[in-house]
Amino acid sequence: MLSGAGDADPKAFTESIRGTARSVEMIPVAAMPGAGSIWMSKMEIPWEVLDICIYGFDKVDGKSDSADADAVTRPTKPYIAMDRGFGHAGWPANSVSFKNANGFCQWLSAKSGKHYRLPTVAEWKYACEMGKISADIVGDFAWFDDNSDGTTHKVGTKTADAQGLHDLYGNLAEWCVQPDGTGVVLGGSYREAKNEIGCSAFAVDSPKWNRTDPQIPKSIWWLADAGWIGFRVVCDGPVAAPVAPINPPVPATPKPQ
Repeated sequence: MLSGAGDADPKAFTESIRGTARSVEMIPVAAMPGAGSIWMSKMEIPWEVLDICIYGFDKVDGKSDSADADAVTRPTKPYIAMDRGFGHAGWPANSVSFKNANGFCQWLSAKSGKHYRLPTVAEWKYACEMGKISADIVGDFAWFDDNSDGTTHKVGTKTADAQGLHDLYGNLAEWCVQPDGTGVVLGGSYREAKNEIGCSAFAVDSPKWNRTDPQIPKSIWWLADAGWIGFRVVCDGPVAAPVAPINPPVPATPKPQ
């Protein structure tokens, strides 16, 4: 169950994706000073969860149990195997564009009735710092170039940090939102050296991450040259109710018959 934003003792919860057997584990993370409670996905979003959104595995005869979710524009099917042969079920979804990650959040929000989004840079960094991973023990918590064998690994196979989060360091670099609304990836990935991953590791969204995409126009959902990028999600409470118009329209006066 989702505790209210600002709750003094927020609880972990599992977001079951209706119409499927899949779910996302959400845990409360340390709130920034002056901010309300937030929950962060315990692990990077894996392929089998993103696949539901992409391929409509929650639908029967073209419809799911949520008209709002069905109205969300879902990412197009990838034109090549975007998992790069690393692994699929249980592996973190990679090669995902900023638009793709945001689209998944919109879909999950509509599906669940809770507000899901990407973490802000400040939120992600604060959660990372509260994870208390020191340089001498980083190998217990992260996949990087010396121990990854040049590939991603199943989510949750390294030790969780002090907050219970897996893979903030390494495995995949993760999409976050800058104050101006643009995307940046944080944490570093399986490709980087041990001293290059962590809370301060970042890279700004770049066209070169999709430079070799042969499609015209190039995909807005997938990154042909960035198999090292994925994401996790944040929840900050229920979806806000629609705001009623300040001056609702006055019903027309019936004409005399």
